[in-house]
Amino acid sequence: MSKSLENEELQESQPDSLLVERAVGGDGDSFTELCRRHYGAMVAIGHAILGDRHLAEDAAQQAFAKAALHLPRLRESNQFGRWLAAICRNEAKDLARRRHRFTTPCEPPVAAAASQPSEAAGAVKEALNRLSSEAREVIFLRFYDGLSYERISAVLGISEQAINGRLRRAKRKLAEHLRGAGFGEVKL
Repeated sequence: MSKSLENEELQESQPDSLLVERAVGGDGDSFTELCRRHYGAMVAIGHAILGDRHLAEDAAQQAFAKAALHLPRLRESNQFGRWLAAICRNEAKDLARRRHRFTTPCEPPVAAAASQPSEAAGAVKEALNRLSSEAREVIFLRFYDGLSYERISAVLGISEQAINGRLRRAKRKLAEHLRGAGFGEVKL
């Protein structure tokens, strides 16, 4: 096995806290691994706020740039995901204000296959837009980015039980909105 492949596998098995400590010490590969681990979640968080995947990617990249700059200020290295999520939320909100996009409709996590959105896709977009930002965030992290409850908990800094409760309430609200849009009984 090559030396670089061994280093890559070793870093993948390291906890975030160790990678943070190494990155603060100047190890660029450790920060790169942190970025790789958290990129999808940060895009999902930005997407939940901005409603646009491309803008969400911009917000995530800005969040990583700020995190790299301010990493020595992180007091609890085991809270990296939560800290990064807060930076990303702020970046996304700033980007939304600059672009006047707080009222932009949200893209659903699953893109419609047809070039013109179906009635169902439009209803899902509308239902997502009616959710609170916290509810939309857990929906995007779970179903858009496919994160486990454990990873969502690490990113948001709340318990898995709280994640479960937020998801149940969000799915119930989505079903209510879809029923109100004439889609009958919806099982989510």
